Amino acid sequence: MLESLSKLSEHDLNQMALALRAGRLGPPYAPIALARYCTPAVAAELSEEMREAGLECAAPAVMAVMLELVARERTRHSNLLDSVELVTTGPEAPGVTTRDTAIVVRELFLMAQRSVLVAGYAVYKGRTVFKALAERMEQVPELQVRMYLDVRRHRTDTSASSELVRRFAHDFKTNDWPGSRLPEVYYDPRSLEMDPQRRASLHAKCVVIDQAIAFVSSANFTEAAHVRNVEVGLLIKSCGLAARVADHFETLKRVRAFVRVDF
Repeated sequence: MLESLSKLSEHDLNQMALALRAGRLGPPYAPIALARYCTPAVAAELSEEMREAGLECAAPAVMAVMLELVARERTRHSNLLDSVELVTTGPEAPGVTTRDTAIVVRELFLMAQRSVLVAGYAVYKGRTVFKALAERMEQVPELQVRMYLDVRRHRTDTSASSELVRRFAHDFKTNDWPGSRLPEVYYDPRSLEMDPQRRASLHAKCVVIDQAIAFVSSANFTEAAHVRNVEVGLLIKSCGLAARVADHFETLKRVRAFVRVDF
């Protein structure tokens, strides 16, 4: 119904709605009248579609409301696209505009004011990956940083879970964290189950800052994932969605689905 409206810009739709409300446009919506607000071809198409839909005698106020709704939805859709950015690692695709994973993660860490949530499966050369975050924690003492990371039990390792967590804490503090102030780190205890059928992995990879911006990506927190691998992610500037991601992890922590690593 009135598919030709998709060919009108938001400006055209709003101008036509104003004309309807001001009495400058009305039934029978002839092509010559509509052509003041769009191209002649679109005007002819719209006039014919209105006739076929039985709208050639529709009240101007009703038509104005319809056009305003279409324009509003067009604006909302445009704003949604503007709030999401494609972020990649790897070879550049000609003609595709993206942002670099390493740069985006660094910028997010450096702009955080109140809170940072990091979730990741693998960390390697963390001193490089988390350098900006450690610096930000020194600059903003009240910054709350929580990490949800995978603590793994390798196939042949039968060590006690507490021993595996101790080793992880030592490795993280010694090899992966570049700052003096440590973040809160949590893990899923199911990852340490002896029975492989019951074992689970913390496979999510995301960053949320200030519950306002969320970055969800295929990239782990490794130098290779941020510099060389083929990775794809989305940077989403939405307080509502970012807060929901953060709340998801916070709720799991609160019900002890995640356990804090003791450093």
